[in-house]
Amino acid sequence: MQALCIHAGPAARRHIEKNGLLPDAISTMAGAAGGPKGLILGPLDRFIFGPWLARSTQPLHLVGASIGAWRMATACLSDPVAAFERLEHDYIHQHYELQPGEKRPSAQRVSELFGRNLQAFYAGRVPEVLCHARYRLHIITAHGRHLLAREQRWRTPAAYLGAVLSNTLQRKALGAWLERVVFSTPDAALPFDGSDYRTRQFNLSEANFGQVLQASCSIPFVLQAVHDIVGAPRGAYWDGGLTDYHLHLDYAGATQAGGLVLYPHFQKAVVPGWFDKHLAWRHKATPFLDNLVLLAPNPEWVKTLPNGKLPDRSDFTHYGPDLAARVRAWNTATQASVQLVDEFEAWLRRPDPGQVLAL
Repeated sequence: MQALCIHAGPAARRHIEKNGLLPDAISTMAGAAGGPKGLILGPLDRFIFGPWLARSTQPLHLVGASIGAWRMATACLSDPVAAFERLEHDYIHQHYELQPGEKRPSAQRVSELFGRNLQAFYAGRVPEVLCHARYRLHIITAHGRHLLAREQRWRTPAAYLGAVLSNTLQRKALGAWLERVVFSTPDAALPFDGSDYRTRQFNLSEANFGQVLQASCSIPFVLQAVHDIVGAPRGAYWDGGLTDYHLHLDYAGATQAGGLVLYPHFQKAVVPGWFDKHLAWRHKATPFLDNLVLLAPNPEWVKTLPNGKLPDRSDFTHYGPDLAARVRAWNTATQASVQLVDEFEAWLRRPDPGQVLAL
């Protein structure tokens, strides 16, 4: 069964019809939020950031939220193939033991352990990320405003209810509760037009890198917010997927020079924000994505994976304390996803535009 589906916006399809897809045509890479679903992209990450992009020399912007931010930051390390292998291993083997009487681990304990794991992963290597010769990293976080300015036991859940209702009425209305704050390699321009949603940009540094990456991965009520990031406005910072779940950003409207956006993703739909997951009318492609090439697993192929689905956060509950069973299931899924790379490589050798589907 075919595992890989290739989708592209109109401008990207025209480019492929004329030129195929060469690594020097890529100006931006994107990495979505989605937790364990991102594991299915590990082999693609190792191929793209390993031998494929090594054949080109142009600067590249890497944009990520949540696990996508972790993936894009990992791409900036020397020997990214080995770094992605470690990321996959560490993510699969993370485990939060329940304390007596607990139904799920506390957000404080998950945050503490996750923070220690990130520190160990990047220990002594943050300069590699910030000073990469070619890659400009952009990590998206959601910064709380007004009632969400600080995380509090009772006020925060009520405020998030207000955020959900506001977002249902209009996506821009969510900006009254959460703003998009992007932390970038110093002096790097955004590779997208941020005027669609309340957006601010600040510099990444050695002093704030760990805070920023943990904030971008901090799902409300699963982890604690990260407060008062160095070099940025005070307040609570949460998972970047809240404002930009699948990075449905205005890449086509960016003021910088053109180029294609390559987006290994775990599904066809590019959902704008986390609260839009169940708002199907916001799942359609827009002109923002005209120059985007999306690589995604075939939904029918996904049904052949353990439990008939991609790894996801429900597996933590499904397998409970049986870490070995979850590790087996997730390893089986990631090993199967090598087929995505095999098919992508074959298509790159003979890029048939007829196999490229619309977004």
